[in-house]
Amino acid sequence: MRTTIRRHVSAAERRLEAYEVAYLAGGPQRVLETALFALRDRGAVTVVGPRVRAVDDADGIAEHPAGHPARHPVERAVLASCPRGRSLAVVAKAVRGGPEVAEIRQGLVALGLLTRARHRLTQAGRTQLEAARNEGTLPAYVFDGPAAHGDRRLRRVVAGTAVPAGLGRSLIRMGRAADPDHDHEYAHGSEDGRDPDSASGSHSSPEPGGFSCGSGGGGGGGSD
Repeated sequence: MRTTIRRHVSAAERRLEAYEVAYLAGGPQRVLETALFALRDRGAVTVVGPRVRAVDDADGIAEHPAGHPARHPVERAVLASCPRGRSLAVVAKAVRGGPEVAEIRQGLVALGLLTRARHRLTQAGRTQLEAARNEGTLPAYVFDGPAAHGDRRLRRVVAGTAVPAGLGRSLIRMGRAADPDHDHEYAHGSEDGRDPDSASGSHSSPEPGGFSCGSGGGGGGGSD
């Protein structure tokens, strides 16, 4: 009789995907920002003022090299949340608190890159994050957030999805009230039981993300 031995794969034995790196760099908020920038740069969403809308074939969307505008579950979650256009604040809350981001977090914990209790970076997590930055194959906004994106108008709007914790719930409610298409289909609740909105940045919150497309997905672009 043959015995099958299953060996746990460590973080050092595989290359982290971009959304995993984004989570290490800035938690759920950075994962959201990375998805919005990647989709917008590929023409898969439009961002006009405080609203975001998925672009479909009828809109004349550019051909996608991967055959689909969404290349990762987080990107699919963004597109699914705004098929007709929706408040960016509502989409942001849904994605940050959604199962796709939770799965990334759980995977990083299993790899020993985040602590189990408070989801802070471990020493191995810091090492992997620094290695990914030094490799230089991912867009700068994965590490540094909106400030690293080339489109000034877009980065202001995306940065606005991270609001002070004390204002988070009230502003989300205001966004929902003003959104005629709002329903509860994409309301996944708060992220890890915390206030749904924490400031964007590298580890300004207790919680510190990939493109399945590989190293260069959604590079910063756009014009002012």
